[in-house]
Amino acid sequence: MSEHVVFTKEMMATHTVLIPSMLPVHFKLLSPLLAKNGYHVQVLQNEGDEVREAGLSHVHNDTCYPALLVVGQMIDALKRGNYDMDHIALAMTQTAGGCRASNYLSLLRKALAQEGWEHIPCLSINFSGLEKESSLHITTPALIRLAYGTLYGDALMWLKNQVKPYETVEGACDKEIDLICEDLKKEFEGIGFMQSKRIYRHMLKRMKSVPQDRSKKKIRVGVVGEIYMKYSPLGNQHLEDFLIEGGFEPVLSGVMDFLLYCLQNNLIDYKYYRMHRKSYYFTKVARNIIISMQKIFTKVLKEDGEFYLPDDFNEVFENGREFINPGVKMGEGWLLTSEVVTLVRSGVNNVVMAQPFGCLPNHIVAKGMIRKIKDRYPMSNIVAIDFDPSASKVNQENRIRLMMANAKLNEGMFD
Repeated sequence: MSEHVVFTKEMMATHTVLIPSMLPVHFKLLSPLLAKNGYHVQVLQNEGDEVREAGLSHVHNDTCYPALLVVGQMIDALKRGNYDMDHIALAMTQTAGGCRASNYLSLLRKALAQEGWEHIPCLSINFSGLEKESSLHITTPALIRLAYGTLYGDALMWLKNQVKPYETVEGACDKEIDLICEDLKKEFEGIGFMQSKRIYRHMLKRMKSVPQDRSKKKIRVGVVGEIYMKYSPLGNQHLEDFLIEGGFEPVLSGVMDFLLYCLQNNLIDYKYYRMHRKSYYFTKVARNIIISMQKIFTKVLKEDGEFYLPDDFNEVFENGREFINPGVKMGEGWLLTSEVVTLVRSGVNNVVMAQPFGCLPNHIVAKGMIRKIKDRYPMSNIVAIDFDPSASKVNQENRIRLMMANAKLNEGMFD
């Protein structure tokens, strides 16, 4: 295979950058913010069996399922013929470390070569120094905007999952989120986006305006798992919608918690192995700043008094220590177990673990910890759902329905 094509700064003005779908709420904000940085971004929306088939045709089926879906979605989109193939580029994240997501870009380039599209450049989104010649170039002001955009996306997702299960007009919640995102785009035109307390109060006001019937509380169901499977409707078969349609209230922690997990791991590496010595204090400061920014949203919610509060990251970190050592940090590592324990301790006894086929670390820190958690918290109702191209959607949904039935039985909600 020939040397891969490098995405140059000149291409920013001429090429459309396709990125795989993952975060339906967040990407409504993050895509326009990348456009402000000079990139013409389009989030892919194609789904269905064609995506999985395209992935299976280009990625070995022993590779983790998220890789298969991400590559498959991009190849399928290009095959649909809606793009100028000479002015298109593809972008995806790379995690580094022990996760095979570090190799996604190589898998994508190989898939493009199979189709005779070696000329299409691929961009890497990472903070680990990988693919330096093909990295997404983000200015410091843009990075600050993206950080705020992620926090606002987390807040909107948190509110959405507490409003949508109760809406009395179908689609009203999603429509309100679209309107809020349009308001936020205007805020990002200047520096108004930094007035987070005002913005959170605006979000609350708009979301509370959605017609709702809250006379009967829904049973809350936590969703954890490998980061792509946890958030991506394509990966988890629209799990949040499935839970809402079943009469439940989904509970998902924010994406910023995963970034905090990554920063915390650098601090753990320093404590255990004296790694990252030069960046230790910067990492510690960055972690504390992000946590303080998260607490602004929590404070606004607390003042309002109508919604559940998101978990404090420091508490999540401490909650897992009884069950798993912080040195376990491949994949979602200690974070996944800590999130489950935190959910159960906060009264969310019902948990779905979204597990992708091929992610060995995830299976160990997720399914491998269920017995230990249940021994400590017998009331916990945890189900691990394996997602892979050969798994039956009906089988997956039936296992979730069984968890739902147990949840209703435990809550005494059967008539």
